[in-house]
Amino acid sequence: MDPRVVIHRPDDEGGRRVHVDGTILGLAHSERDLREFLRRVELPGWEDVDLLDSSLFRWEGPGPESWG
Repeated sequence: MDPRVVIHRPDDEGGRRVHVDGTILGLAHSERDLREFLRRVELPGWEDVDLLDSSLFRWEGPGPESWG
């Protein structure tokens, strides 16, 4: 099964497009933004979910340590 959440490569301003279940949620500029998107889609455990969980997340380009 493909990961539910896809975080795309940073753009020129450091924002990263975020898709959940194929739906574009917006542009995240930080982990805080990403977690807000997860809260909005009611992802269980969004506050402390492991962002490196490859069964749930696919990071294109650098991982969660890179936002700009």
